[in-house]
Amino acid sequence: MPGPRRDRPALLLLLGALLAADLYFHLWPRARRELAAPRAPGCPCRRRGPPAPPPRARAASALRRLFAHPLYRAPAPRGPAEPLLGAREALRYYRRKAARWSRRRGLRRGGLNVTAAPQLRPDASWLQFHLGISRDGLYPRGSPAVGRLLRDMQALSTVSADYSQDEKALLGACDCAQIVKPSGVHLKLVLRLQDFGKAMFKPMRQKREEETPEDFFYFVDFQRHNAEIAAFHLDRILDFRRVPPTVGRLINVTKEILEVTRNEILQSVFFVSPASNVCFFAKCPYMCKTEYAVCGNPHLLEGSLSAFLPSLNLAPRLSIPNPWIRSYSFDGKEEWEVNPLYCNTVREIYPYSNGNRLLNIVDMAIFDFLIGNMDRHHYEMFTKFGDDGFLLHLDNARGFGRHSHDETSILAPLSQCCVIKRMTLLRLQLLAQPEYRLSDVMRESLLQDRLAPILTEPHLLALDRRLQLILKAVRKCIDTYGESKVVANDTVQPMVPTSDRVKLTS
Repeated sequence: MPGPRRDRPALLLLLGALLAADLYFHLWPRARRELAAPRAPGCPCRRRGPPAPPPRARAASALRRLFAHPLYRAPAPRGPAEPLLGAREALRYYRRKAARWSRRRGLRRGGLNVTAAPQLRPDASWLQFHLGISRDGLYPRGSPAVGRLLRDMQALSTVSADYSQDEKALLGACDCAQIVKPSGVHLKLVLRLQDFGKAMFKPMRQKREEETPEDFFYFVDFQRHNAEIAAFHLDRILDFRRVPPTVGRLINVTKEILEVTRNEILQSVFFVSPASNVCFFAKCPYMCKTEYAVCGNPHLLEGSLSAFLPSLNLAPRLSIPNPWIRSYSFDGKEEWEVNPLYCNTVREIYPYSNGNRLLNIVDMAIFDFLIGNMDRHHYEMFTKFGDDGFLLHLDNARGFGRHSHDETSILAPLSQCCVIKRMTLLRLQLLAQPEYRLSDVMRESLLQDRLAPILTEPHLLALDRRLQLILKAVRKCIDTYGESKVVANDTVQPMVPTSDRVKLTS
């Protein structure tokens, strides 16, 4: 076959030309650079160039820098924190309670699966949270138990579901008037987790980008699950530590509520919507119909889980009317809304006449103003810590309703009484600085939640705006009365000038 033989030299010439081009244009320039590079004496290897610069260091966490600030590391003014519970007593009580619960549920071989029984462990995060409550707050700064508790509430399966105490009070099943005030216009459930811990579940009722309509009264507003989550993060950033740990979670309403509840009334309010979604609603005298139901998609439903506080048998609490309670009717106003000297009357009444109670009320008003909560009709306290104990900031789901409106009437305790704790003021001033901006640290903190984003950007920016309004109100008070009369030590309540005080008879 002469054809292929005649083509062979041409093919070889082509390959040779390609090899020569590769040598000339690629290999030879590289060899020249290698030969020209200077070598270190006594070193057979080529000298390396200067080390590559390290990747740009990530900007330090604003939240971490905030918690590392001296204001967040200051010791308690009263010395070592007094614990709320004794460890042995609490463990003994909860063990008895777990045993009774298991017996009532019929957890025995041949009946309900034994593996479903909640296991009470001394190192359970919810129990460590309870043991960490002290006179200084619901948890110490940097508590590892709180981080574990948040993770457990997100991950652990549920073993039972029931109505909360106020729904039970509405149904006549218990008398809880000394603890909660029944409302019935919202839905919340108590879920027990597999480690025997309990959490309050509030389902999503409103999308994050929706604002409360202007024509809504505060007492008919929706309860927002994301407001509960955001309130916990804000309370921790303010270093109040008076909101129970709260986290977002996706709940399977069929498997984690309907199939584990033994409450027949709760079972009866489940239904399947025309869109094939599983829904349920509250059973109560009013505002609790299928029109107000919450629905999964088709089974999964967003909600908040708030850790339960210790049993009232272990740690009794008082529910006390807020002196600045609002009118819960469509007309009429409370005295504080029409009398600018109302605080002078409050100051004459024990326990607001001395101690920290009035200062704690001002703290609560500042917190409520930042979240936009107008529904603080009562507050709770642990009886063990007496009249100077901290106030619990519970039920914050009506916050973060309108980012476009600042309800300055919430600040009435501050603007009328003109007192504020020194540490509270210092932290507010710190959070107004650019490097610790409140909206920035809140944004970073909320990103830790699995349901993030928790708040829309307008709500975050509203925090900065409201913070400036608080500081403006404090400056106005200082200009009127002087700093020594307005800014108080955290354990001593300042007094306004005698000329500005009025008697109960006036």
